[in-house]
Amino acid sequence: MPVKTMAYQAKDYSELIGMEGLSEGLLNNHFKLYQGYVSNSNKLLEQIAELPPDGADPKFAELNRRLGFEWNGMRMHEYYFESLGGDGKIDKNGALAKKISEDFGSFDSWHKSFKATGMIRGVGWAALYLDPNANRLMNFWIGEHHVSHPSSCQLLLIMDVWEHAFMLDYGLNRKDYIEAFGRNIDWQAAEQRLSGGMKAWK
Repeated sequence: MPVKTMAYQAKDYSELIGMEGLSEGLLNNHFKLYQGYVSNSNKLLEQIAELPPDGADPKFAELNRRLGFEWNGMRMHEYYFESLGGDGKIDKNGALAKKISEDFGSFDSWHKSFKATGMIRGVGWAALYLDPNANRLMNFWIGEHHVSHPSSCQLLLIMDVWEHAFMLDYGLNRKDYIEAFGRNIDWQAAEQRLSGGMKAWK
């Protein structure tokens, strides 16, 4: 008997419309792409649940590989959208600002490194991670989003630098998109992730 799977629901991020530097058309296209990841994750989970659990059916391996791409696409876009909607100003007295200064020398040094990570040739994601084992922050480049994640690390902030995230507004000018992203960061969301990541490893 197939295992019952719970369908994921696409979250509503329409409150982000109106942000400076990211047009309504760009965001609506991005929301549709995200909704596709949610839909495809649900379809794959249903198909996997219909197969024998021993993996004997050749489709089992391929569907699970595809699920990694669709599910990570869903979840990483949720992290991305939930990183936005703020005024881009970090609380200098907060735990995250202090940790960034401790690990990178200053907030400005971190920001330069994060922007440079986002400018790496190719398409992918720029991410700020906490390595709770070493109690260390690091900027990290992710290409294909179903691979390249640092194991055991807590994702704090992520910036989508695939073409769909910026080309409608900026063409090939990724640098200006990165600046616009920075002006709209919701640092409270990142602060909460830092707190959750540190508690999970205590």
